Amino acid sequence: MTACPTGIAHTYMAAEKLAQAAEALGVEMKVETQGSIGAENVLSDNDVKHADGVIIAADKDVDRSRFVGKKVLAVGVAEGIHHPERLIEQVQSAPVHTAGGGDGAAGTTGSASGAGGGRERSVAYKALMNGVSYMIPFVVVGGLLIAISLALGGDATAKGYVIPEGTFWAHVNAIGVIGFQLMIPILSGYIAYAIGDRPALVPGMIGGWIANTGSLYGSEAGAGFIGAIVTGFIAGYLVLWIKKVRVPRFAQPIMPIIVIPILATTALGLFFIYVIGKPISWVFTHLTDWLGGMTGTSAVLLGALLGLMIAFDMGGPVNKTAFLFGTGLIATGNQTVMGMCAAAIPVMPLGQGLATLIRRKLYSEQERETGMAALFMGMFGISEGAIPFAAARPAQVIPANMLGGAVAGAVAGMAGVEDAVPHGGPIVAVLGAVGGVPMFFLAVAAGTVVTAVTTNALIGLKQRTGREALVPAGVGAPAAEPVLAGVGVGAGGGAAAHVTSEVVRAGETTEGAAEQTSAGDGMPNDEVLSGYLTAQTVRVRLAAGDKDDAIREMAAMLATTGKVADAEGLVAAAFAREEQGTTGLGEEIAIPHAKTDAVTAPIVGFARSAEGVEWGSLDGTRAKLIFMITVPEAAAGDEHLRILAMLSRKLMDTDFRARLTAAPDESAVLEVLREVR
Repeated sequence: MTACPTGIAHTYMAAEKLAQAAEALGVEMKVETQGSIGAENVLSDNDVKHADGVIIAADKDVDRSRFVGKKVLAVGVAEGIHHPERLIEQVQSAPVHTAGGGDGAAGTTGSASGAGGGRERSVAYKALMNGVSYMIPFVVVGGLLIAISLALGGDATAKGYVIPEGTFWAHVNAIGVIGFQLMIPILSGYIAYAIGDRPALVPGMIGGWIANTGSLYGSEAGAGFIGAIVTGFIAGYLVLWIKKVRVPRFAQPIMPIIVIPILATTALGLFFIYVIGKPISWVFTHLTDWLGGMTGTSAVLLGALLGLMIAFDMGGPVNKTAFLFGTGLIATGNQTVMGMCAAAIPVMPLGQGLATLIRRKLYSEQERETGMAALFMGMFGISEGAIPFAAARPAQVIPANMLGGAVAGAVAGMAGVEDAVPHGGPIVAVLGAVGGVPMFFLAVAAGTVVTAVTTNALIGLKQRTGREALVPAGVGAPAAEPVLAGVGVGAGGGAAAHVTSEVVRAGETTEGAAEQTSAGDGMPNDEVLSGYLTAQTVRVRLAAGDKDDAIREMAAMLATTGKVADAEGLVAAAFAREEQGTTGLGEEIAIPHAKTDAVTAPIVGFARSAEGVEWGSLDGTRAKLIFMITVPEAAAGDEHLRILAMLSRKLMDTDFRARLTAAPDESAVLEVLREVR
């Protein structure tokens, strides 16, 4: 079975290589591919029953429950491409897969290619995103139900917004609260599951519940989503460690369903209560005392500090310390401190929601939908709406949240905004609980904008770390210089014979450029790869000398088709894919690829580098044959992916690669690529 995160290239190249190796070794093999077009050549129960072993070459989680009782070798997809013969030999002595046992996420073990550090980071990232993806529905459903019930059934009181007991809206609110209570254990549980498989699910979920229940370790507030991330990773790796312990054969069946979950849950629970929980309780107590000593200081400074704390962990001990501090002062007649908190509370969800609207290309479709829900929750002072964003990108989102929260708190403190109820968000002002309403809304708006802009800036910076500003229409060309369609700057005079008479200036992607043909220069214009690759997207001499510039140059070439709505977004998406793992496949091939709405239709580009470009390929070769594949998000699963899969398989043909390398010009390249069927 082969699979990669995007399911466009590596999946099919590994499948082809394994099939070729099996044929050469005289071994009967069937390969199931799990790509973007879905599972193909699926292994039947009968196939599995008669198999001597199972090789899983995958960089994402795959279901192994079908393979109980079979020898299973799990490696990264790159191993399937570079060492297929070795895998066929190793599977003969691979361990037998047991019910619920697993060896963690497929692709996390068995790789002998020296990518250990990067692999571990990849596993950790995939585990975190697995937890976030399962948590999001609980955040959205719980948050929206609470917001709706407060809006339609709540009353402003000295104790906050209260819904009369026994009413319809009280029951709706209770359902929403359950969703919020479950989201933290779900986050923790599915982080653990992605690392340690099913035996890690129970300790992960129970550990998350303990982390969020401060009363178990003497704290007035739980550890929130940060605590859940900690327990998720501890549970996952603890289960992996326990699995390594050799036990008698008679005990093996009960290990994954009884022994491992009980041991891991008990150990993790007690460790959190007695070791991790005590410092959390200490922090809560001392932060409260420290804040009490600051009530006479500058209102701006206090507001900024409270805003920082409110925004830091969204429901965790630091957030709760600031909130309860403000709540406690309401009874003494000091409502300004709660006013500072109330202005900061909605900034995180509003800011993250706004960020997804300002630069949609930086976010997946799921994140954009979550952003809309976060905007709604922010209106009702439900700060947890921002947790999915903070959990997925803590290094970018948490600092941005804190900066926005500090701005909101400082503005509210400077203006003397007051809040008579222990709640925050625009809803408290609309219902008359806030004094200084105009400045309250100004504080919220300022904090929201700062959060959104900072978040997008930090995400963009991460994607372009160490890279120069992008030049969408050409590589190394000044913005005012014209760039000939289909030819990169510095591509050399030999390419000039195949240039059309149309000129596209840097930054332009016109329909006229998209409709250019090469009829005048004798090049064939019939479709190659169903029209996704044309003479306009072929370059026989790549000017770029390194990977980043090569991606930029190829993106600029694709932009001349008129099918690229956002060239910068396309390059950013390609860079983001490279961060997950190199697309250098070895054997002098690289296939950078991306699913992004920066393009309006599927496009394939091909470029050849005489010197080769360092692409981080595991076999150490420099990429000389480079294909760039990009498809819109909504197009995943369409027929074009079948064609791209065929291309990936064809590239494993040595003779095909040799003819592609020897083709003298674009016309000859297209003729070779017509063989892909």
